[in-house]
Amino acid sequence: MQSTTASRNRFGQYLRSRSTPVNVGSAAQGVVRSRMSQNAAAWRALTDVQRVGWEALGPSITRTGSLGESYTLTGFMAYCLVNNNNLAAGNAVVAAAPALSTPAAITTVTLTLTAAAFSIAYTATPLAAGTRIFAFASPQRSAGRSYEGDFRLIAVSAAAAVSPMVLTTSYAARLGTPVVGNRIFLSLTTYLAGFQSAPFLLNQVVA
Repeated sequence: MQSTTASRNRFGQYLRSRSTPVNVGSAAQGVVRSRMSQNAAAWRALTDVQRVGWEALGPSITRTGSLGESYTLTGFMAYCLVNNNNLAAGNAVVAAAPALSTPAAITTVTLTLTAAAFSIAYTATPLAAGTRIFAFASPQRSAGRSYEGDFRLIAVSAAAAVSPMVLTTSYAARLGTPVVGNRIFLSLTTYLAGFQSAPFLLNQVVA
C-alpha cells in the first residue's frame, strides 16, 4: 500500500518500506526466464484433453506463499512446475500430466565444507533409478545467522548417483569461493519424474 510492503520472516509477517527489486540479469536468471517462455508457448500448443489433465493435477499440489499462506496450483502452474524440474534435471518436457508422486527424501547427510572442499555424503546411496539430487545453496552469510530464505540451485546430480556429491566447483561458479568463518545454508531435494521431495535442510560454518 503506497510505500509500505507486507513481508515475512521467521517470526511471521511484518511491514517495511517498499524497495525496488534489483534485476541482476545473471545467466541463471536468463535460464529461468527462457524456460518460462518455453513453457508458456508449449502450454498454448497443448490439446484440450492434455490441459484438462494438468487442471486436474494442479489443485492436488499445495504450496506456501511469501506471506505464509497456502494455495494450490492452476493447471498452467502445475505444467510449469513439472517441466521446469524436468528441464533442470536434463530430462524431456512432458505434454501429458503425470500422476502426482513425492520422491523419497534423503535420509542422512554429512557435510564437508572448507575453503577448498565442499561435498555432501548422503544416504540412501546409490539413489533409486531415475532419481537425482537438486542441491540449493545460500549466498555466504554471517556465522551468527540461523535463518535463510534465499536458496539458489547450484547443482543437479546424475540419475541414480552414488554418494558423495561434490559441490566445490558449482558453488564457487555461482556464489563465489567459500570463505572461512562464513555460514552456508543448504536445501537438498530428490527429484523423480517431474516432482521434488521435501527439502533436507542443513547449514555449516566454513572451516
